[in-house]
Amino acid sequence: MDDLKSSRLTRDGIRMHESGDFAGMRRAGSLAAGILDQVAPRIAPGVTTGEIDDFITRRVEEAGAISATIGYKGYQHASCISVNHVVCHGIPGAKVLKDGDILNVDITVIVDGWYGDSSRMFVAGKLGRKAERLIQVTHDALMVGIGAVRPGNTFGDIGHAIQTYVEAQRMSVVRDFCGHGLGRVFHAPPNVLHYGRAGTGPRLEPGMFFTIEPMVNLGRPETKVLSDDWTAVTRDKSLSAQFEHSVGVTENGCEIFTLSPAGRFHPTWA
Repeated sequence: MDDLKSSRLTRDGIRMHESGDFAGMRRAGSLAAGILDQVAPRIAPGVTTGEIDDFITRRVEEAGAISATIGYKGYQHASCISVNHVVCHGIPGAKVLKDGDILNVDITVIVDGWYGDSSRMFVAGKLGRKAERLIQVTHDALMVGIGAVRPGNTFGDIGHAIQTYVEAQRMSVVRDFCGHGLGRVFHAPPNVLHYGRAGTGPRLEPGMFFTIEPMVNLGRPETKVLSDDWTAVTRDKSLSAQFEHSVGVTENGCEIFTLSPAGRFHPTWA
């Protein structure tokens, strides 16, 4: 990987990174994943989403890192917490978790200038059967998409793999939000769609960094954004789930920067 050039942009505006940059992404990704590991045992009925966010804020500060979301476009929290039919960008606050609620917790930290971005699903109390299947399909869709990441493939191959898998399970992939490039910036080209045609889009090359973060609905794929200009929900009020990893393309495949140090990426870790 020593021949990668960090200053080069592809014709699609995607930044190429060098081998040393992978170490920076590992540190940032590991911290994000480690904080989410610590969140896991704190999810329970009776806990508020604001209390979860307060814990995350403290952990980021104690690690000497920076929250990428506090102050981002006016946002004032260290996490997005999306419960049940909230697709993404749920704002933490006074909402009390109830038994059976499912929630996605999404955090991004900055470590030495590198951005670590990850989200995963959690369950408050007893997991219902439909929610369990949704969570499993969404988790597996992410891993199917990551399995398509290797030099020579295209971003369309990633989206096609995810869409084909999800729709075969009679669920739907959200079209309104996507993954993104990152590195020393929060959001950058490319947009990583979770649907599409195989063989289309920019070709994957070693040194590309981006997130894959499919959102999957039990019902239809349409979403709407609420009046707070952040919270996105399913239009049909069906349950939604999401998992996210930050990855880097290597010479032979990809590296996942946000693997759970404690093996708690899936909510049935216990």
